[in-house]
Amino acid sequence: MDVQQVIVDRYADPDYLPRLGKAIGAARAAGVPVIYAVVGFRPGFPEVSGRNKMFARLARATPQAGGDEAARAMEIHPDVAPEPGDVVVTKRRVSAFAGSDLDVVLRAGGVDHLVLTGIATGGVVLSTLRQAADLDFGLTVLADGCLDADPEVHRVLVEKVFPRQAEVTTVDEWVSAL
Repeated sequence: MDVQQVIVDRYADPDYLPRLGKAIGAARAAGVPVIYAVVGFRPGFPEVSGRNKMFARLARATPQAGGDEAARAMEIHPDVAPEPGDVVVTKRRVSAFAGSDLDVVLRAGGVDHLVLTGIATGGVVLSTLRQAADLDFGLTVLADGCLDADPEVHRVLVEKVFPRQAEVTTVDEWVSAL
């Protein structure tokens, strides 16, 4: 989730994309559906309320974003790019479910368990995990498949918060269990 080029570029973990690529490759090989969630808005940001602290700042900073600029902002990093058969959903808020058709895609595919990865642990991963748990999905979080700008936030979430609603493991452990 949120492995868009413009987001990945803000993080200085050179091993992140290779780890994530390993998980994605193993999922594809095992026939596990790969679904990408990207954040995106229409030109002029009509989906963004001035009361939304996170996204209103973005809308004010780039009020004319649209066309090629908006398309570039939604591009998934080429190192982990979707392949034919993968699904990409566009979300309008932090959670991968908010403003997207993710729930419809999952239910149509008979998916009842999610394996979550993404940037940031305290953003899209936390919000999506909470909403998915409320929707009764089984959950696994790949701790090293998530990044956060604050290592302490990441640690507390994967060690103390996420285990209450999800199995938390590593990419290598998950891949070897497939």
